[in-house]
Amino acid sequence: MALVVLLLFGGWQLLHPAPRPLSQWDIDNAVKYTMSHTDPPPADAAIAAAVVGPSVVKVEGYLSPEHAAEEAKAEQAAAKKEAARKGIEKKGGHPEPMPFRSPDNKDDKPDATGSGVVIDTKGDILTNLHVIRSTDRWVVTFWDGSKSDAQLVNVQPENDLAVIRAKNSPDDLKPATLASTGGLNPGDTVVAVGFPFGLGPSVSSGVISGLKREFVDPERKDGAPRLSNLIQFDAAANPGNSGGPLVNREGEVVGIVTAIFNPTGQRVFAGIAFAVPIENAAKAVGDNPL
Repeated sequence: MALVVLLLFGGWQLLHPAPRPLSQWDIDNAVKYTMSHTDPPPADAAIAAAVVGPSVVKVEGYLSPEHAAEEAKAEQAAAKKEAARKGIEKKGGHPEPMPFRSPDNKDDKPDATGSGVVIDTKGDILTNLHVIRSTDRWVVTFWDGSKSDAQLVNVQPENDLAVIRAKNSPDDLKPATLASTGGLNPGDTVVAVGFPFGLGPSVSSGVISGLKREFVDPERKDGAPRLSNLIQFDAAANPGNSGGPLVNREGEVVGIVTAIFNPTGQRVFAGIAFAVPIENAAKAVGDNPL
C-alpha cells in the first residue's frame, strides 16, 4: 500500500512540478516589460497648465472716441510745450480721434491685448496696469470661450498691477490658487500661461533664473517707476503674456508676468522675463490673497 502511495505521489510531482525560484534576471525583465507597456505620466508643465488653465483669461482693451480725443489733445499740448521750449513753431490741425469699435463686431480689433488670472469667485481678475492703461473699455474671454465686459476695481502703479472685475462670469468660474514665493529658489520649475501675440491660451515652461531683480522698461511712456523684487525666469514670454500667471509645478500662482528684457531693443523673448511676486498683489486686491 505504501508503494502505491509513493508511486501516486511521484506521478503527481511529475505532472505538477514545483515552480522554480525567481532569479534577478526574471525580476529585471518583468520590470522592463511593465515599464515599456505603461504610458508615461504627464509632464510637470502639463499638470501645472491644466490646473491653472480654467482661471486664465484673455484681456482685450478698446479705446473709445472720447478717450482717444483726450489723448490726442494731451499729446498735442505736450508737443506744443516742447516746441515752445525749443522755439519751434508747430503747425497742423488736431489729429482725428480713433473711431469707436464695438467688441461685438467680428471685424473689430482690440487696441490692447494681454492676459489675466481670476483670483476670486466675484470675478476679480489680476492683470498688468500697462495692459489696460491706454484703453477705457475692457472685454475678457474666459476658458470656456464666453466673454464679458469688465470694469476697473483697483490699480497698483508701483508694481504695474491692476484688478478688473467681469460683469458676467461663468457659473463654474474657478479662481486660481495663489502660493507664497517664500519657498522659491533659482532652478525651480515654473510655467507661464497666457496669450502671446493674442494666441492662446499658450503654455511655456522653464525655471526661475533669479529673485529680487529690478527692471525699468525704456519704452514705457507712462512714467512707471523702477520695478523691484521681481522674479526672473526663462519660460518664453512675449507681448500678450503680460498680466498672465506664472505658476509653480503644482499650478499655483506665484507671480504675474510683467516684462521681458531684450538687449537688442526688440519686443520679443530673448531668454529673460520678469514677474511681479504674488505677495505684491495684496494692496491691489484690497486684501491679502494668501
